[in-house]
Amino acid sequence: MPSNQQLSELLDPHSTVLLTVECQQGVVGPDSALPELAKEARQSGALANVARLVAGAHESGIQVIHAIAERRPDGRGANRNARLFRAAERLPVQQLSGTTAVRVAAPIEVAEEDFVVRRLHGLSPIQGTDVDPLLRNLGCRTLVVTGVSANVAVPNAVFDAVNRGYTAVVVTDAIAGVPSDYTPALIRNTLALVATLATTAEVLGCLTRVRSSRRSR
Repeated sequence: MPSNQQLSELLDPHSTVLLTVECQQGVVGPDSALPELAKEARQSGALANVARLVAGAHESGIQVIHAIAERRPDGRGANRNARLFRAAERLPVQQLSGTTAVRVAAPIEVAEEDFVVRRLHGLSPIQGTDVDPLLRNLGCRTLVVTGVSANVAVPNAVFDAVNRGYTAVVVTDAIAGVPSDYTPALIRNTLALVATLATTAEVLGCLTRVRSSRRSR
């Protein structure tokens, strides 16, 4: 884990963006298409921690982007080249554009200044979406990654961020996957090699210090 000073330097509000990955009602909500994942996100505290981080980002002036995965009712443009996509087509809850399933899930609060970026294809919240150009236009250097799932979309986001020159910060208790022991193994054996790791408390502590230093000026 980085020192408080190192983490504070990374989390400069002027060059930091917080990304929430697929924290939508149809994925982590009570009527999820993936109930096992939704249960893990809630019981582990990951979803609550995402909400805390979003609130802290709003208070500190850090830009928030919510990445949502959805599909058209007719399925046009959606991938069918992997088992995951074909299985998703048969789920009882569909992530259809314009439905409650693709709304950001409680207890996360979406502010007016947040971006909600929706994708109709692929596995990554960054590749082939508006996220990367938005990050560049915002002057982002550090991308804080949260959300689900640790199995697919979260590591995709981290790898894509690093490949594009951003420093990725993974909030270890604000991501979730299944089974429950998979997430810590992924963090330890994969994400630790390419990203800075921090807990929700550590990130929020840095944001609090930033706000305090602003008031004292």
